[in-house]
Amino acid sequence: MEHEIFMLNRIEFLLHLADNALIIGHRNSEWCAHGPALEQDIAISNIALDYIGQARNFYQHAAFLINELPHESSVFSIPATEDTLAYLRDASAFKNHLMTELPNGDWAFTTLRIFFFSSYQYFLYQQLIQHEDAQIAAIAEKSLKEVTYHLRWSSDWVIRLGDGTTESYQRMNTAINALWPYTQELFQENNFLQPTKNILAQIQTDWNEKIKNIFEEAGLHLPEKSVQYQGGTKGFHTEHLPIILTEMQLLQRVYPNCEW
Repeated sequence: MEHEIFMLNRIEFLLHLADNALIIGHRNSEWCAHGPALEQDIAISNIALDYIGQARNFYQHAAFLINELPHESSVFSIPATEDTLAYLRDASAFKNHLMTELPNGDWAFTTLRIFFFSSYQYFLYQQLIQHEDAQIAAIAEKSLKEVTYHLRWSSDWVIRLGDGTTESYQRMNTAINALWPYTQELFQENNFLQPTKNILAQIQTDWNEKIKNIFEEAGLHLPEKSVQYQGGTKGFHTEHLPIILTEMQLLQRVYPNCEW
């Protein structure tokens, strides 16, 4: 029984990582053909693909572990695949952070969200490279190379907009005020985060330092204390996630088991 609970927590952790990557990847894909310049349109489209690739890897490993569970102890549909986990779960089963599901807003909002989230992933994946599960460690090592680019790219945009024109500075401040209430959820402890409980405090410390340094270079200021929203890891989401899933899951739900 203890082993099964342990495995269920690990599966939930993998789904959390996958859901985060899938939803923010979907949001970034919405910029395709709408970027401010061709180079940046290609850049954010590639970032979206990186996130989708991370999601696939985590879903595949989660599906493997689900299919290894005794049927009577599994709360998941068996056999599980990356497709069933992405396309056949309802919003309440998703465990992504609320930040990832918010609408894109303008370019300042989108690049700041990538900056906040990639900073978090950067320090998280550095820790997960040491994970006892060799597959999680391998995915983290591969993903860290991608996230390093995401962080550098988004940092440049935060500095560029913060230290730019009066309008770009105002737009970045508006984005900060809109996104900041969702940042502390990144470091909220949860039962299935047991593998990372002991490192969340260090990740938060490193994250805070990174944000502070980039903001100082951009001439931006950390906001005062504000209300903090949370609940995504427990299945409590904004009204935006069901809309995303309705679009994303339509084909699979209308035509079950369809394949390209």
